[in-house]
Amino acid sequence: MALPRSLPLIFLLLLATPLLLASVAASARDEDLDYIIDNADDIPANDPEGWLQEGSSSDDEDEGLFDQDHEDEDYGAEIDETHVVLLTAANFSSFLAARRHAMVEFYAPWCGHCRALAPDYAAAAAHLAVQQYDVALAKVDATEDAELAERYGVQGFPTLLFFIDGVHREYSGERTKDAILAWISKKLGPGVQNVTTADEAERVLTGEETAVLAFIHSLSGAHSDELAAASRLEDTVNFYQTTTPDVAKLFHIDPEAERPSVVLLKKEEEKLTVYDGEFRASAIAKFVLANKLPLITTLTQENAPAIFDSPIKKQILLFAVASEASKFLPTFKEAAKPFKGKLLFVFVERDNEEVGEPVANYFGITGQETTVLAYTGNEDAKKFFLSGEMSLDNIKEFAQDFLEDKLTPFYKSDPVPESNDEDVKIVVGKNLDQVVLDESKDVLLEIYAPWCGHCRTLEPTYNKLAKHLHGIDSLVIAKMDGTNNEHPRAKPDGFPTIFFYPAGKKGFEPITFEGDRTVVEMYKFIKKHASIPFKLKRPDSSAARTQSSDSSGSNLKDEL
Repeated sequence: MALPRSLPLIFLLLLATPLLLASVAASARDEDLDYIIDNADDIPANDPEGWLQEGSSSDDEDEGLFDQDHEDEDYGAEIDETHVVLLTAANFSSFLAARRHAMVEFYAPWCGHCRALAPDYAAAAAHLAVQQYDVALAKVDATEDAELAERYGVQGFPTLLFFIDGVHREYSGERTKDAILAWISKKLGPGVQNVTTADEAERVLTGEETAVLAFIHSLSGAHSDELAAASRLEDTVNFYQTTTPDVAKLFHIDPEAERPSVVLLKKEEEKLTVYDGEFRASAIAKFVLANKLPLITTLTQENAPAIFDSPIKKQILLFAVASEASKFLPTFKEAAKPFKGKLLFVFVERDNEEVGEPVANYFGITGQETTVLAYTGNEDAKKFFLSGEMSLDNIKEFAQDFLEDKLTPFYKSDPVPESNDEDVKIVVGKNLDQVVLDESKDVLLEIYAPWCGHCRTLEPTYNKLAKHLHGIDSLVIAKMDGTNNEHPRAKPDGFPTIFFYPAGKKGFEPITFEGDRTVVEMYKFIKKHASIPFKLKRPDSSAARTQSSDSSGSNLKDEL
């Protein structure tokens, strides 16, 4: 039986059909993106004002308790940074390999705290160079070398890391020249200083706010080595040792006491604390950590980093105006005694404009009423308010329940909006569960601050994105004022922070958007991560599909 002459043509058409269909499908896949690109009106990446290049969602992540504004001055302007080494990913490893000791600052040019640190950091570097210390100070622009910063766990700016033989630990002391130099000197020094005369003892007692002294048999050997090891575990307190009974007596140690004996002295009401544990480095360091701070620390701009970065993360804070403080501080101090080494007790002068106001705003405290709250620290950032009278028993019970995780956290929230019909939905603390954590919706959430310049720049772009995505039932575009609202599932790294919560996956951490803040890039991000596929509800979409279908059909008939 002869094959029809038309078979080869039909065979070729059959082979080509999948390719034609794939081409049509590819065209359909790109249709929405093409529309977004054509209608986004995004400012091009080479915009002379460069707003697209201002950084990722964490641009303002170091906006802290005491400031909310960035200045436009250049990082390091008019500062002599001759002795500060500029590092990049290309020379970072070789720099560390060539030096046993180094401090590295990870900074961002826009960061106000980094600019404030710059003159002190440069001065510390110059001092170390002149004194020929075996240590170098360097800096890394974390916005240029983001992968390097991520490798070392940098989450805020500035972050200072001190390296010894390539092994690093974070510096969390005060950001001043003197504090940095004292800290480094302690790391490079012998760890323990000898006190052999009464004059030397008097200099220590009058010159040190806090000091540790060990009364031992020999200034070298096992006990001295153990004390030196303990000293290196403690950043802020100097350690001394003596074998002289008369010196020991000046430090309130019985000259006939069994050796080794250790005491901690402070210039405050609780002047002397005697150590009665095992003479082991880790145990001594733990004792010093638990007892070195006063029972009550008054918060200042200078000691805020040490308080909020303390190894003791949990805090009890008393807010009171200066004229009322004397009524409550004695009770607060008495309540603190059983919790030494377990909780930090902090007094905040409520009517102090430099400290009290911004800290109260941070914790959502309004008015001048005396308030006690518990705070879990910056990482967890949960807070709990004391209810009832400000009595000794009530505060102690509150602190104990806080230690045992028996309290219910408080989260700030604006009132739930009466209507929420705009393209960008308003989310507050009280309705986040209903709007954002709805498992049937893919949700994009911007967390912003009203004072944030980057947030104001983003607003028209974000509104335009929401307008393009209007009418898609499975998708929600939302925003939340992060200064007035809190939720454990929406913790911003800074402002603005943009999170995406995929439908059906609300039990997982949200996905952070870190691309350029343009309509096109945010649309592509949503399209990539959305659990529920969607099509734009474009005004001309039906007509476009009809025209495309007619054109495709006509072309196909012509080919056939």
